[in-house]
Amino acid sequence: MISFTVRMRFEDKDHDAVAEMLRKLTLASRQEAGCVNYVAHFDQGDPSTVLIYEQYADQAALDFHAATPHFQQYATDGFYKLMLAQQIEQLDAVV
Repeated sequence: MISFTVRMRFEDKDHDAVAEMLRKLTLASRQEAGCVNYVAHFDQGDPSTVLIYEQYADQAALDFHAATPHFQQYATDGFYKLMLAQQIEQLDAVV
């Protein structure tokens, strides 16, 4: 299992546009066979910060996700162009 978070910052003026793209990306991503979990959040204390928690069955599932038309449309050609900063945290599950 591959688990990670993606933390991104945006300008306040882009909040509504980012939220709409995240809603669409989340719905489409959850339909992918190898997607275990995909949850996007706005930070309650800082609404210009987004945190996405993602889990995929394996590397092939993550590669598939990154190559989908919906990822291209809503992330690569969408909110990534509005992003001011990004931090990715790889996670190991405690079992």
